Amino acid sequence: MPMQHMLARWAAAAVLAAVAPLASAASTVLTFDALTEVDYLPAGYGGLDWSASTWTSFDGSGAAYAPHSGGTVVTLGWGATDADSLVRFGQAVTFEGAWFSGYTEGDVTFKLYYQGALVGTSATLAASATPSFLASGYAGLVDAVSISSTGHAFYAMDDFTFTTAVPEPETYALMLAGLGAVGLAARRRRA
Repeated sequence: MPMQHMLARWAAAAVLAAVAPLASAASTVLTFDALTEVDYLPAGYGGLDWSASTWTSFDGSGAAYAPHSGGTVVTLGWGATDADSLVRFGQAVTFEGAWFSGYTEGDVTFKLYYQGALVGTSATLAASATPSFLASGYAGLVDAVSISSTGHAFYAMDDFTFTTAVPEPETYALMLAGLGAVGLAARRRRA
């Protein structure tokens, strides 16, 4: 490969690396309100991988399972384990937390994972009939989260919240300007 092509590729990579930190964050809140039937949560719901879990959606307007927003919540069944609550993200995200309601036996704690390693554990929240937010307490990147509890059937979850990086328009403008400069430099070298 000619030297000018190698330099052009190196410069393009340097431009991309320089503009990557200019990305902003986009917060996503999964409300589960698009689910209208009592059923297992679809494996790809909200763009996440719920396939290792046994979450069930239902109308939370009765008893102690009050939704934080809308009317639908998700829960795990009797005999569920922490492994049954696992949710995988398609990319590394910052997990903010979720809202929980239920009975006092439904204490919940987040376990946060990145590349298979446990990287964070939240505080413990005792569920009540009034929805309460459980923050992850971890600002780093994660690619999976599970809920640890001694009574999985005693709580319901709503408004599952996480943040992904989304490039801003200025990022694209800088990247295009940098690539144009690299192309111009390569063209001048040839001439």
